[in-house]
Amino acid sequence: MCGRFVITSPPEAMRELFGYWERPNFPPRYNIAPTQPVPVIHKKEDGRHFSLMRWGLIPSWMKEPPQSVLINARAETVLEKPSFRGGIRHRRALMPADGFYEWDPRTKAPYFIRLKSRAPFAMAALWDDWMGADGSEIASAAIVTVAANETLAPIHHRMPVILPEADWAAWLDVEGVKAEAAARLLQPLPGALMEAYRISTRVNKVKEDDAMLLDPAPAESPQPPKGDAAQLGLF
Repeated sequence: MCGRFVITSPPEAMRELFGYWERPNFPPRYNIAPTQPVPVIHKKEDGRHFSLMRWGLIPSWMKEPPQSVLINARAETVLEKPSFRGGIRHRRALMPADGFYEWDPRTKAPYFIRLKSRAPFAMAALWDDWMGADGSEIASAAIVTVAANETLAPIHHRMPVILPEADWAAWLDVEGVKAEAAARLLQPLPGALMEAYRISTRVNKVKEDDAMLLDPAPAESPQPPKGDAAQLGLF
């Protein structure tokens, strides 16, 4: 899954990479969390556009926002699940990032994950536009996830779909590329292109949002084994 991520590239560099019309000016974010506004890139008739959307999908057909936050959509079921099948057909998007966090469910230790090149990348996303009975409107999005590659599997069994740049146009082209063909693009990025390292548990607190979150955690001092050395076979 993906529950927190990072955007540190300058706005103009992001605009040049993704080719959208708008000129947003946003500061670096080191601990983006669910329900916060996030950059989302989608396509209209006149090209790619940048929008801020709530991270946590609210399907347009729901009468009220769900109690649970739909931050991720499983690639294996996006064609079937009512919450996501409209998105895979009509509202596909990209969510830019420079890295993301994952927690080892066994140790609860947090890890920072990025491309070895340290370049920004695009996560596959689905979005929707929800309107309440009072006329309020919320644009929202979810990140699509797949089974983890060999680099991430020791940490967690899921990872976001990181689309190669060559697939961006097809993923965004909801008119020309059918949902079934788009779903075939949802594959794990090769692990050889990625790296992960352990970081401080400071990241657990959403209010923490600074560059030091990306610092590697201090190496733990080795602990001597308990018990008599002779019995442990050390001598």
